[in-house]
Amino acid sequence: MSSRRLALLGFFGLALAPALLAGCDRSGGGAAGPAASFRAVDITGAEYARQIALPDPDGRMRTLADFKGKVTVVFFGYTQCPDVCPTTMAELAQVKKSLGADGERVQGVFITIDPERDTPELLKAYMGSFDPSFVALRGNAEQTAAVAKEFKVFYARVPGKTEGSYTMDHTAGSYVFDTQGRVRLFVRYGSGAEALAADLKTLLAAG
Repeated sequence: MSSRRLALLGFFGLALAPALLAGCDRSGGGAAGPAASFRAVDITGAEYARQIALPDPDGRMRTLADFKGKVTVVFFGYTQCPDVCPTTMAELAQVKKSLGADGERVQGVFITIDPERDTPELLKAYMGSFDPSFVALRGNAEQTAAVAKEFKVFYARVPGKTEGSYTMDHTAGSYVFDTQGRVRLFVRYGSGAEALAADLKTLLAAG
């Protein structure tokens, strides 16, 4: 798919945050929280992105409480995404590995916005191709819409060139939670592995 870039403005909380439509995906963020030494957008104290309740590929209902004690990075995407999704997950896997023993306290969570095509088997294989510890979550259409609303995540089906085919436009950014399960950062797509590693180190050091 040819790359499309469109500057957008989104209203989150009490502040405007820039968003970017890149390739098949749109990045967005949230209101910046108190100033801190983070590279990503600090959304500490945000009144959104506070909870998740979705089944994993084995049908087990998962919530943020399952990952307490770890710095958790949540990304919304789909397995047939040609660029942003695999790039994001590969970068997170790279960062986790670069952190050595501390990387064991980093949890990747991938929420599919295309449950129609992303079967449990496909999601397991997709996560395994990046890092076996990463968890995929897959709800039904209603559950997916509800969690996307909670996170202020945009997604929409875009018809393809052939009958019945489609791609997905969606928010291209990651949400980072501290070890207590509190949302802290929004990482814009394209921020880079170095910046992500620095922010995760800061949160891990804080416990």
